[in-house]
Amino acid sequence: MDRIPILRMGDLLLVTIQVDMHDRLAMTLQDDLTERIVSDGAKGVLIDISALDLVDSFIGRMISNTAAMARVLDAQTVVVGMQPAVAITLVELGLTLHGVKTALNVEKGMALLGKNIF
Repeated sequence: MDRIPILRMGDLLLVTIQVDMHDRLAMTLQDDLTERIVSDGAKGVLIDISALDLVDSFIGRMISNTAAMARVLDAQTVVVGMQPAVAITLVELGLTLHGVKTALNVEKGMALLGKNIF
C-alpha cells in the first residue's frame, strides 16, 4: 500500500504530498498522521500540498478533518504551497477549511507555527 512519508523535525511533523491523492491514500495519511502526533508528541503539523494540481471535495474535507483531529491532539496544522487552482476549487466547492492555517511556503508556514528553520 502506498504511504506518504511523515518526517519529524523537533516537535513538528512535516508532510510533503508529492503524488496525486486518491481517497484511500488520503485516509491512510490521516490515520498515520494522527498516530504520529500521539507517538511523537508533536505540537505542530506542516502539510505541503504544492505538488497538488487539483483537489476534490473528499480531499478538502480530509485536510480539514485532519487539522481538527490534530487540534484535539494538541497540535496546530498549517497547510502550505496551495496552488491558485486548488484554492479556487475549494472555494467553489464551499470548503472553508475551518481551523486550518495556510501559508504560501514552508518558511512562512514554520513562522506561523512559531518555529525558526534557520
